[in-house]
Amino acid sequence: MVDPEMEPSTITKGIYTYVHDVSQGPPESIDVHHIIVSRSRAGGIIFCAYAILFALICLLILLLLQRCKAKPFGMLIISNIFNWWNMMNDCQLLIQDKSVAVVLWGFTLAGFLLRQSRRKLVMKESVIILPAFGVQLETFYMRHFFGLVQVSGRTVRHFVPIDKILKPVLNECVTPVTCYWSLSLIIREQEQLLLVFKELYPPISMLVPIWKALCASINEEYAD
Repeated sequence: MVDPEMEPSTITKGIYTYVHDVSQGPPESIDVHHIIVSRSRAGGIIFCAYAILFALICLLILLLLQRCKAKPFGMLIISNIFNWWNMMNDCQLLIQDKSVAVVLWGFTLAGFLLRQSRRKLVMKESVIILPAFGVQLETFYMRHFFGLVQVSGRTVRHFVPIDKILKPVLNECVTPVTCYWSLSLIIREQEQLLLVFKELYPPISMLVPIWKALCASINEEYAD
């Protein structure tokens, strides 16, 4: 049963957007709650900048290794501190060596493509409340290529029967670096709590309406 107190259908805060969708149909309405995360394309551009910086550092390392053949490493560092102009000239000569440049940029590009191809992000997580049946938790993944192209990924679903749910709870989680709220389900005959959102960390303002809807689905009273 849907909570009689109508919550806002859409809430946006930061990168998260909460959407409340109620589908009417027999025997009762299906209550659907989505947490959608927006990803910025700037991440791909930033990574490209880091890749270029990494390539330049590799060029300097190769140059230092070549100079190490002629003089001790300690003297090399001291001399290079006072001779950066010569260092830049040597870098230009090293870049002109096509074999070194091809190998260097080949490794950089291969690492970049491998990282992007294996990058799997969460697009949204949904809570589907089926009255008298249970709750289905869904996580939708997607893949990014170069931070620009989005490709649909897999979807993970987990159904919990209504008679297995003892109580939904809101917990405040504190770590050495951050503090956030989580929504969990106390499951019958299980010691560990079941996280409703396994990948995302939406703010408390988005978790409260979902928590209230879960309480209403199992006839659990809640305190404001």
